[in-house]
Amino acid sequence: QVQLVESGGGLVEAGGSLRLSCAASGRTFSVYAMGWSRRVPGKEREFVAAMSWSGREYYADSVRGRFAVSRDNRKNTMYLQMNSLKPEDTAVYYCAADPELQLVVNQDPTYWGQGTQVTVSS
Repeated sequence: QVQLVESGGGLVEAGGSLRLSCAASGRTFSVYAMGWSRRVPGKEREFVAAMSWSGREYYADSVRGRFAVSRDNRKNTMYLQMNSLKPEDTAVYYCAADPELQLVVNQDPTYWGQGTQVTVSS
C-alpha cells in the first residue's frame, strides 16, 4: 500500500505562485511514477503533470511552461511548482502514484491522494 497526502493548496491572486507537495508513505517511493491531476466541480478530472521514476517529465499543454514537477526520493515527496497562475487553474489537485507511468498519465493509477484545493482569484 502507498498513502499519498497532498499539501500546499490555498488562495492566490492571478499571476502568483504556489507549490504543492505530495508526501508518500508505504512502499518504495523511488520506483513509482508520480503525477498530478485536477478536477473542477462539474467537469472531468484532467491530467496536469507527471514524472517517471527516472525523472522524465510530462505536462498537459495547458500548464507546460508554467508548472514544474519534481521529486525528492530521499524525502518520499513530489512537488508541483505552479507559476503564473490563472483563474482557470482553480481546481482540486490530486496526487497519483503507480509503477507504470502511462497509468498515471491516463489517470488510472493504483493510488490517489485526497486532494488539495487551489483557488486563483482574478
